[in-house]
Amino acid sequence: MKAIKSFVDGEEVTGYYLLKLAEVKQTNATPPKAYFDLILADSSGEISAKLWDISSTDRETFFSMMLVKVHGVVQLYRDRLQLKIARIRKVTPEDDCSIKDFIRTAPVEAETLVAAIAGAASSIQDKELRSIVDFCIAKAGDKLLDYPAAKGMHHAYYGGLAYHTSRMLEIGEFIAGQRPFLNADLLKAGIILHDIAKTEELTAELGVVKEYSLTGRLLGHISIAASWITEAAITLGLNTGAENVVALQHLVLSHHNLGEWGSPVQPQLPEAVALHHIDQLDAKLQAVEDALFSMNDTDEWSAPVRVLENKPIYRMRNIGS
Repeated sequence: MKAIKSFVDGEEVTGYYLLKLAEVKQTNATPPKAYFDLILADSSGEISAKLWDISSTDRETFFSMMLVKVHGVVQLYRDRLQLKIARIRKVTPEDDCSIKDFIRTAPVEAETLVAAIAGAASSIQDKELRSIVDFCIAKAGDKLLDYPAAKGMHHAYYGGLAYHTSRMLEIGEFIAGQRPFLNADLLKAGIILHDIAKTEELTAELGVVKEYSLTGRLLGHISIAASWITEAAITLGLNTGAENVVALQHLVLSHHNLGEWGSPVQPQLPEAVALHHIDQLDAKLQAVEDALFSMNDTDEWSAPVRVLENKPIYRMRNIGS
């Protein structure tokens, strides 16, 4: 089976893929006709696909997060490859396919990442901060093993949230050592908790976001995490107005920096400034890595990267040779 990453314009492909997203849309024709706007994926990447003139049976057959066998033609549309599907069917047991073979995963084992996060939490010297962090980690539970960090912006794959958090902890440790005026405990706690409520904001399966939960839509992960800190303090018998508790809430609430990005307050603590930029650095570099990862071998430019103002990335070749 040909990997999506190696698709080229004009070729016919037949293979098994994960139907990551299936949406029914209408053409602009008169009268309008229904069609499927799909995203197919495998462990190498994903591609937009179209299935035209769908029937009511098709609508009742194909859904997001199922495996399908497709035959179609790769086409270039608005400078991006997409697949025009000629035939599609559900995978059967006789096909001997496992959905886990078609999903992208973090480059480090999820158990290793979660263990690193737990180890970082246990190293926090401030007992109150450590107990709050432990409470929130327990509240997220096993979802930390597989949840993505986002729907599509960055780290949008199995174990992405734990990978994002652990990489930020590595950056944070370096910066705290380089800048001793920073409170290392507070920064570490803020990094662990800044996105932990993604586990409640998102509804995900095998690292793929299916939708935002009702709580996620109405509150968002930033507000949810701030409320978890309050819940932890009350449950643990801590003073919710204590400086370290309020400071930790501030780090979570301000880590997106601007109101239009979801933060009700801007960073006003040194550790909050550090957290915001550590988060941005890891997220943007991961988005760049993802863009490069999804490029075909012959591509020079990536698709536009949303977090970089929709600028594409140029892949240099033979540098230093």
